[in-house]
Amino acid sequence: MKKKKPTSQQTSVAAVQFTHVPVTYFQERQEAIVETIRQAVEIESPTDNKPAADRLGHWLASKFEALGGHSKFHRTADFGDHLQVDFPGRDRRKPVLLLGHFDTVYPLGALATMPCRTGAGRLWGPGTLDMKSGIAFMLYAIDALRTQEGTLPRSVTVLLVSDEEVGSTSSRRITEELAKHSEAVLVLEPSYGLRGAVKTARKGVGEYSLKVTGKAAHAGLDFEEGQSAVLELARQIERISAMTDSKPGLTVSVDIISGGTRVNVIPAEASASIDVRIARMTDAAGIDRKLRSLKPVNRKCKLEISGGIERPPMERTTGVAGLFRLASVLATELGWKLEEAAVGGGSDGNLTAALGIPTLDGLGGVGEGAHAVHESILISELPRRAALLAGLIQSV
Repeated sequence: MKKKKPTSQQTSVAAVQFTHVPVTYFQERQEAIVETIRQAVEIESPTDNKPAADRLGHWLASKFEALGGHSKFHRTADFGDHLQVDFPGRDRRKPVLLLGHFDTVYPLGALATMPCRTGAGRLWGPGTLDMKSGIAFMLYAIDALRTQEGTLPRSVTVLLVSDEEVGSTSSRRITEELAKHSEAVLVLEPSYGLRGAVKTARKGVGEYSLKVTGKAAHAGLDFEEGQSAVLELARQIERISAMTDSKPGLTVSVDIISGGTRVNVIPAEASASIDVRIARMTDAAGIDRKLRSLKPVNRKCKLEISGGIERPPMERTTGVAGLFRLASVLATELGWKLEEAAVGGGSDGNLTAALGIPTLDGLGGVGEGAHAVHESILISELPRRAALLAGLIQSV
């Protein structure tokens, strides 16, 4: 008889009392998992191409519905419609939210130069790692639990959004609302490194813009009359870069600059895009204040700062740590030692963790090359990642 389990905030090794789906179950289906990922990859889904993203969204909806899920689309004008799938469960526990995205950074036609293929023990192609393999784990873990028990042991909500790669502006509200009604959030973003570490902390992400206005003048005839916005921007870049403080995990990086109109004109305008990463939410107000307090070195120039922190950091809270401990026990039972990592990049897991909902990220594919021409996943890792997800759905 199954023991009454504590909440996710209190989850401990004693909570693992289920007959879990063995890795061998998924090893027997490894070729099918690879084929599902391949099919998803070959339905290209760039963030900025709504028709293409919608094609993949509807294909995924049909796959989840075949497993007994009830799908609904959250319509959006600028991106693919976000897909939500609800699965009923045997008991009355709050649902587990399986979170991910199906948009990719690659333009339509990328398959022509980086086709989906197998080789050297890997599956290669755009989106294999980030994060169509993670979506396949959702499908096969749910199917395994239904096959083993006739129904899911608890209700599950799947949310796959189509704008994660550009900041989740249209899906954030949906993600946060579903998370608030969930016991825990399991994020199927790629794992960290070839050792497959899950992510228990992520930096928050901010984006700012600095606009400098000077005064145009002929670079030869009226040089003294001009006030160079480019020169002022260069001076400000040094100030901004000095705001980095590695000890608390705060980085400030000027990544894109522009300015000037012609080679013989003192530039009247210049601008810069600034990337900010914070490990602690308590640092957000401080760096925002510093950036907005910038003063021009040349007082005849004008500065304008806009932007802010877009994703809060995912901090390693008690709830996050509890989920990792549970996942570690499950991994040990399944035959390997699971590691954890803190990373600089953000995901939608940042949004749910900031709400205080226990969140575990990086449960997806093991590989390398996300967003790059060598993007790939290790095929041998697919069975145990799917088995880990199935065990977490049961045990949370």
